[in-house]
Amino acid sequence: MKIPSGITTNRGFDLAEMADQNPVLLIFLRHFGCIFCRESLYDLGQEQSFFQERSVRLVFVHMDSNEQAESYFKKYGLTDAQHISDPECRLYQHFGLEKGRVSQLFGLKTWMRGFEANKKGVHYQLKKAGDSLQMPGVFVLDQGEVKNSFIHNSIADQPDYIKLLDY
Repeated sequence: MKIPSGITTNRGFDLAEMADQNPVLLIFLRHFGCIFCRESLYDLGQEQSFFQERSVRLVFVHMDSNEQAESYFKKYGLTDAQHISDPECRLYQHFGLEKGRVSQLFGLKTWMRGFEANKKGVHYQLKKAGDSLQMPGVFVLDQGEVKNSFIHNSIADQPDYIKLLDY
């Protein structure tokens, strides 16, 4: 899959150029009210030094305004986060991320994992921005190519961000 050119982060960096220079962990989030989206931010905030030591750049894709997203990144210690606002989900579609089915969005697994995330101090929030049916995913971009990916089968799936870098 070709990385589209002309896609820029909140800081004006071109995604394709970034992926030519260093590995990029491209994280597609659901809406910021989603407990699993917030858990991802929590987990990645805890692992920032690991990614920095390996020159891996984290880039988040979300459906909210950049200003609103900044408040969430700040809350989870990701104050230097680079991100892309994609309210029309065009980049989600380009990377093959689909809308979720009922079985992917709800069910016992979702409830059980929600309780686990809650134990970390991550809570569900009623505020939603974007399409709550949109499925998340994670892609490792390097040397202009997608080297690895994690496509969620359920919104409750938990990617191993570090293992994804073993490509």
